[in-house]
Amino acid sequence: MAQLLILSPAANEEVLPALSLLTHRTRIIPASPEQLVRAPEADLVFLDARTNLAAAKALSQILRTTGLSSPLVLIVTEGGLAAVTPDWGVDDVVLEHAGPAEVDARIRLALGRAAATQPSERIQTSGVVIDEASYSAKVHGRTLDLTYKEFELLRFLAAHPSRVFTREQLLSEVWGYDYFGGTRTVDVHVRRLRAKLGDLDSLIGTVRNVGYRFNVHEDDEGAPVTTR
Repeated sequence: MAQLLILSPAANEEVLPALSLLTHRTRIIPASPEQLVRAPEADLVFLDARTNLAAAKALSQILRTTGLSSPLVLIVTEGGLAAVTPDWGVDDVVLEHAGPAEVDARIRLALGRAAATQPSERIQTSGVVIDEASYSAKVHGRTLDLTYKEFELLRFLAAHPSRVFTREQLLSEVWGYDYFGGTRTVDVHVRRLRAKLGDLDSLIGTVRNVGYRFNVHEDDEGAPVTTR
């Protein structure tokens, strides 16, 4: 499930009907440069070019020159397709009445292409090496057999050393806002993660009545080293 942002002159109406049939979280704001300053973060941005191609082109170029890192997908009418050229700076186009299967496929493909171009991170701290590229984690050279969520939990905590997170915050950051399970899920995953860390189980610290944090060993030279 992705967080989507729609920029549209018609911010008070349904712009891409197929989105209402999908589970992605969608927010729509007016398509104007001044609104971009307060625009929320999004995994993917839709730009509504159905009624004013010239304004949409100018805004898409502004978005690219100001450093938009999320994929930018243009919503157009069939007649507007001929006006779209490479200098728009968009990643894809979708017709206004495209069906939910097509829209979802375009979202997945755009996000996949964006992820493939992003440099992966490697976190090294307290005897632990976490490699996003291979989705692997090692303790003193020993590979940990982690589930996807265990890896994500370890990676998130290690990326924010010594910072305490409540169970609710961890659910939001690791499991996502749409997760409906209870906070007990966090406790179960922490317990399993500690068991797999073995002698380094103290890296995942408990702060009573608050939550969990990643403890950096005192003999470490400093904060975790993150490389790309």
